[in-house]
Amino acid sequence: MNRSNAKNRRMFALRFLALLFVIGLTILIYINSNQIEKFKAYGYPGIFLITLMANSTIFLPAPGIAIVFAMGSILNPFWVALAASAGGTLGEISGYLAGFSSQAIIDKINIYKKVEPFVRRYGGFAVLIFAAIPNPFFDLAGIAAGGLKMSFRRFLFFCWIGQLIKMTCFSIAGYYSINWIIGN
Repeated sequence: MNRSNAKNRRMFALRFLALLFVIGLTILIYINSNQIEKFKAYGYPGIFLITLMANSTIFLPAPGIAIVFAMGSILNPFWVALAASAGGTLGEISGYLAGFSSQAIIDKINIYKKVEPFVRRYGGFAVLIFAAIPNPFFDLAGIAAGGLKMSFRRFLFFCWIGQLIKMTCFSIAGYYSINWIIGN
């Protein structure tokens, strides 16, 4: 089999799975919309705290993006994105500090060996890219930034820009997908 064809098929499968995930998430949120309405009581500070906690975990998935998606359908999606990106950025400090304090342990993980040179070469822009794209490897980028002794302010700035891009996409997607399903 041609390597290019195999790569194209994998990419198509990943995109198809992502589409199914978004559709499934949208349906799940719609079915449970009365439960999600309860989150509205916490408003923007609640979104900030949820994303702060969700992004404070290292290598453990937390439902922060799903909450942003859901809250984008209930509250103003731009304010949701702003609150979520601020909380998410501050939560990512844990990864930066992990890298800043203990580089030796993480150096042995194979995927880190692929992420670290990217962060070394592109610096803040690598942090921005990893923060903007939903992926399980941002913690590694944060650890690499800390391990490479990237300026803390530089890390926070680029992380926040990436988080803002990602959270804006998810909150707007939540706003439009829920309204599209219920016909508003």
